[in-house]
Amino acid sequence: MIRFKDEADFAAALDDLPLPDPAAQAAARDRQAELTKPLGALGRLEDIAIFLAGWQGTDRPHADRVKAALFAGNHGVAARGVSAFPAAVTAQMVDNFRAGGAAINALSRACGAELSIMALDLDRPTGDIASEAAMTQADCLVALNAGAAVVTDDIDLLLVGEMGIGNTTPAAALCAQSFGGDAADWCGRGTGVDDDGIARKIGAVASALALHGPLCKSPFEMLRRLGGREIAAMAGAILAARMLRIPVLLDGFICCAAIAPLVAAQPAFLDHCLAAHCSAEGGHMRLLGSFGLEPLLRLDMRLGEGSGAAVAVHLVRAAVAAHNEMATFAEAAVSREQTTVKLL
Repeated sequence: MIRFKDEADFAAALDDLPLPDPAAQAAARDRQAELTKPLGALGRLEDIAIFLAGWQGTDRPHADRVKAALFAGNHGVAARGVSAFPAAVTAQMVDNFRAGGAAINALSRACGAELSIMALDLDRPTGDIASEAAMTQADCLVALNAGAAVVTDDIDLLLVGEMGIGNTTPAAALCAQSFGGDAADWCGRGTGVDDDGIARKIGAVASALALHGPLCKSPFEMLRRLGGREIAAMAGAILAARMLRIPVLLDGFICCAAIAPLVAAQPAFLDHCLAAHCSAEGGHMRLLGSFGLEPLLRLDMRLGEGSGAAVAVHLVRAAVAAHNEMATFAEAAVSREQTTVKLL
């Protein structure tokens, strides 16, 4: 199990990222060239299979064991009225997750993912980022390790989700600190706040950036000052996945914002990640642009919970099935030249 001993250990992990297996990628690419279809005819499904092959170290990748990890946390900044819902809804939704009644429960069942739910000190909200740091160093380290602890080396594919009333506000702050722009550039409607709510959110993010910006000298400090427990847990899980060479499907705005500080410091951090979808939250497309990632899906989803990533699991499984189960030209006794003409 991956565990970060301290901030220096976290930084060292980010500086020593494993790489995909080039031989496995090349072998998977060669197999794609031999399948009974014109090369490139399956578009991004081919890319997904080759991507998985590199991280799994085999020319026949698999997606049998998918882990969905959902983290929940509460935020002090929610008291400023930056969300359409009260902070008590976080715990209520955790109860719903555990009872199996939320969207991520249904979508995890549908895609065959194993769902774990971790609530992180819901009775102890983080500090209000507009006036103080979200977490102490110790609290941030606990959250990072809570995320890392859910990642085991027998997982084929990881997706992470979150629940935390008000968490689009720290997410916006992390994006602005990581990639620049004003608070207004990154603040969206979240759970559906009105114009006054948007103004309060922009004000909170602007105050947070002014207060903490000069002190955000590392990804760890950015997460602890501007983030939240569930946000740091997602970052810890995604970094642990990289250390174990496990590919990750990124969910929406908050999931991506959780790793924004890591990507800003180390752009190669994204190499083991696919963007599952582009959410309807205002800053998500902007963030994916900063990441240089093209989403697999655009469904106007904005729920969080890992829901968009769970839907994209079906695409990953389709890519693996086509890659592994199609016949080659030789196996099917099909002429490559004739097939190419017919299928084009």
